[in-house]
Amino acid sequence: MDCIEWLRKRGIEVENKDLIRQAFMHTSYVNEHRKYHDNERLEFMGDAVLQLWSTAHIFPLEPPLSEGEMTRLRAQLVCEKALAMYARELHLNDFLLLGSGEEKSGGREKDAIIADMFEALLGALYLDQGMDAVDNILNEVFLPEIRHPKDVKVFRDYKTKLQEYVQADNRRTVHYELVSEEGPSNAPTFTMNAVIDGLVLGTGTGSSKKQAEQNAAQNAFEKLVR
Repeated sequence: MDCIEWLRKRGIEVENKDLIRQAFMHTSYVNEHRKYHDNERLEFMGDAVLQLWSTAHIFPLEPPLSEGEMTRLRAQLVCEKALAMYARELHLNDFLLLGSGEEKSGGREKDAIIADMFEALLGALYLDQGMDAVDNILNEVFLPEIRHPKDVKVFRDYKTKLQEYVQADNRRTVHYELVSEEGPSNAPTFTMNAVIDGLVLGTGTGSSKKQAEQNAAQNAFEKLVR
């Protein structure tokens, strides 16, 4: 079964099959098959679609959440680890198209790649079918999390937690600095520092800058609250 058949079984008949297939094409695959385009532009579109969709479903929750509470809940629900979890629940990573090197290095199970693919699929579906098709997918994995926010599988947004902690007594802010980027372009490892008032308080690594920042924030936060 390919991705088109997977969608058909969910009642989604797509018009532009090539656009949908593009959502599953990682840059490593396109580097080996030059006639195709990768999914990065579709990921950009999907990120915007996901932000709007999640906000529209969080806003009417009862009792009403404050702006800060809505922001934190949305951040938990759409973070890299959460998106990768949703995609795995739907077995979407089975359809990933990867270069041979990325495949051998375990790219099919990397949260960053899977999360980007999931956003790209949402973007492609929106462009091809509109929001109804997006609803079809997100209602299955997303709505249960939104309807029971206290039971959300917690993916701690340590960047937010750290910022809130350091601002509790003053107006200090946290910023993140790239320490290094190592490895091949299709499987990089980033190292980031969490810096507060010129002091490096935490360091983290990850397969994306976002993940490395989260790990650096966690490292700093855990040091501060000991």
